[in-house]
Amino acid sequence: MPMAIFPVDYEIAEDARFAKIVAKGQELARPELAHSVHAEVGGLNPDRPYWYRFIAGGERSNPGRARTLPHPDAMLDQVRFVACGCQNYEDGYYTAYRHIAAEELDFVWHYGDYIYEQRGRATILGSDGLPIPIVREHVGDEIYSLDDYRMRYAQYKLDADLQAAHAAHSWWVTWDDHETDNNWAADHDQDGTPPEIFDLRRQAAAQAYYEHMPLRRTAFPRGTATQIYRRANYGKLLDVHLLDTRQYRMDQPCGDGFKPLCPEAETPDRTIMGTAEEKWLLEGLSRSTAQWKLIANQVMIMPLDRRTSAGGEPAFNLDSWAGYPAARTRLLNHIGQHGIRNVVVTTGDEHQNYAGELSASDGPAVAVEFVSTSISSGGDGSDRRPGSDVILANNPHLKFINDQRGYVVCDVDQQRWRTDYKVLEHVRRRDAPVTIRQSLTVGAGEARLSSS
Repeated sequence: MPMAIFPVDYEIAEDARFAKIVAKGQELARPELAHSVHAEVGGLNPDRPYWYRFIAGGERSNPGRARTLPHPDAMLDQVRFVACGCQNYEDGYYTAYRHIAAEELDFVWHYGDYIYEQRGRATILGSDGLPIPIVREHVGDEIYSLDDYRMRYAQYKLDADLQAAHAAHSWWVTWDDHETDNNWAADHDQDGTPPEIFDLRRQAAAQAYYEHMPLRRTAFPRGTATQIYRRANYGKLLDVHLLDTRQYRMDQPCGDGFKPLCPEAETPDRTIMGTAEEKWLLEGLSRSTAQWKLIANQVMIMPLDRRTSAGGEPAFNLDSWAGYPAARTRLLNHIGQHGIRNVVVTTGDEHQNYAGELSASDGPAVAVEFVSTSISSGGDGSDRRPGSDVILANNPHLKFINDQRGYVVCDVDQQRWRTDYKVLEHVRRRDAPVTIRQSLTVGAGEARLSSS
């Protein structure tokens, strides 16, 4: 693109052939924003699909399809969506996205790790600890500058399967760590970089994320800050609370990693969302009149003991909510004490499938959590990693574990919430079929998982 402002026209139609165009307009693609445009269109009807395309110069984009939100008071029979994320380009192909494109959905929720920031590698370690060749290589070194981040998004977005999933569905997106740097927390990175220096990297990462993601202008970055936590209402059936567990969290305790809790982790003021976002979430859960309340979350809430062999102290992933137990207690106690029913958490980050029940202060379960595996991160995987039986035995609240790649489909109606764990046989080769590895159901008014 020339380093100049460039006009981009858009058209929105009621049909895939664009026989009935219902809206059109023009946005200015500016070089300061990598010539991206974010068109916001009013006057469309609720709860129906529309098709859209862009025209720039003599080029016309492939069409995309998106579904508008229902009216807030609509009495819906069903909402169906996918939760997915963690898509390391070097670890595998995006076959899962080709399958997602073929699903009948109201929306896709991407829980983060859309890109990975590390330099290109020739090999990675396989499950046996021995090196294996990567599937395809990142361009360049580890990314720090705005140009670096833009190049990495461009490389990922050239994937045809990822393009297909974007073109087929409406997307809700939030970020986790790799859109900026592994395990970052507010103005801290894992290398001990001075905060004022790391903030320069955060600014570049936030701008590139905004440029390349389907976000409204309310998410326009201001310095390092991007308004990424927000809500979506699917009539009276489902309220979606999309979290940000990176920008406002305290630094990971005890030096981070997988290890026993230290006194620092158990201080009562620890927060993974910050005061303002935590207040926003608790108040939103209390005010919701929808049948189901979804917490769209990035890192595991379950207090999972990670030991894979007998003996020793319980060990936890301190980058998850396990490193912020006071924040987890405040959330789950609020749900229990206020009698908030039908709370479901969907989570990513782990590169494995998990499902479990969440309890308030050792009392009865008040919510359930579905953790979705990765699109490609971790490579082919297997049904279960070594030590999974020990993890299941040490965590009675955990009901399911699996180590294959894929995504989850959540099918929600007034009576029950069903989650299908869809997995692929392999991602290091293309065109793997997708199958349902496990289906789990939550009945309305319950906080208990059952197989279906």
